[in-house]
Amino acid sequence: MDVAENIHSFPISKPTGFAYPPCYRELQEKEPLARIRMAYGVEARLITRYADVRTVLSDPRFSRAATVGADIPRPTAPLLHDTSILSLDPPEHTRLRRLVAQAFTVRGIETMRPRVEKAVAELLDAMEGQGPPADLVTALARPLPLTVICDMLGVPDSQSDTFRALAHTLFTGTDQGEVEATVGQMLGLIGELVAERRRTPSDDLLGRLVQARDHDDRLSEEELVNLALTLLVGGFENTAHEIANFAALVLGSPEHLAQLRAAPELVPAAVEEVLRIAPLSVTGGFVRIAVDDVELSAGTIHKGEAVVIDTQAANLDPAVFDNPTEMDFHRSTNPHLIFGHGAHRCIGAELARVELQVAAGSLLRRFPKLALAIPRDAIEFTGGVLRGPACLPVTW
Repeated sequence: MDVAENIHSFPISKPTGFAYPPCYRELQEKEPLARIRMAYGVEARLITRYADVRTVLSDPRFSRAATVGADIPRPTAPLLHDTSILSLDPPEHTRLRRLVAQAFTVRGIETMRPRVEKAVAELLDAMEGQGPPADLVTALARPLPLTVICDMLGVPDSQSDTFRALAHTLFTGTDQGEVEATVGQMLGLIGELVAERRRTPSDDLLGRLVQARDHDDRLSEEELVNLALTLLVGGFENTAHEIANFAALVLGSPEHLAQLRAAPELVPAAVEEVLRIAPLSVTGGFVRIAVDDVELSAGTIHKGEAVVIDTQAANLDPAVFDNPTEMDFHRSTNPHLIFGHGAHRCIGAELARVELQVAAGSLLRRFPKLALAIPRDAIEFTGGVLRGPACLPVTW
């Protein structure tokens, strides 16, 4: 076979409903280091096996910093000059992460659970007051994580809707000029909030970052603004989709819904299983470049090669998960990689878990007859970088 025939155009396929395209699992078995080409940039290797994805995420020989300014694989023509924490390697990445890590520890996030419960109760009060049917995306899934992360950072209520709209454009926009303009607007708004913290110091997360900048000299002004933006944007879009994914998958499966109603203590395990199985993205993880030859279980990645990880395929790897395409709330272990692994593991993972657990448990308790108002296969999904139900009509 000609080598050129083995270069796959990426993304190769899109999910159908909540089913991840089987072609990626076929690559996992037959071409675990598949050659891929996006619309722009150099070719890359697509990493699909769990063990190899985990290695790429944790091995320092796969660099994010090396991608800055490089002709990496990408779906759009212009290159955004990414100077965020997401494009740093240790020790610079470690220095910035430590500034916010304490606010996102398991213990620290657990202290926020009552605030999350209060926010969920208020949102469900409003939903119930309006009466069925209701769109669970606009009533709960989107406003909850936005409310929580804005509260942590100290973003005033008057500006939260503006950030939500801009973040939505950032994740769903296809015009690169519009995306760059959106980033500029968000950076400008963060800059205004930073200036306000200098006029009126506060103990919220943004106030503490300003303190670290102005008095402790632990980060630059650009790092301060970019870090705040990364926390704000990353703090709600993913979680919003996962809340809607949970509701759609559980309400669309009478068997699983009955399990949770009979045993509410299964909610945390159910959350983990939905995180594992629901297709959140088909664009792959952040591109990395090998700065040395690295031997993976599937073969060798050579120095200078770009790699793209497929976390969704890894979470369906039969070498790790029994009956991987089945949703099972009784898995004894569930080491999914939806939050990543290693130095760049999502710092907001525990916050997302608490939000999902509270939202799911509250829905089931509050509305014992909650049901989808449309067939599950009629749900429409968002496009762009992240994927989730665009609208989720429910009744009770």
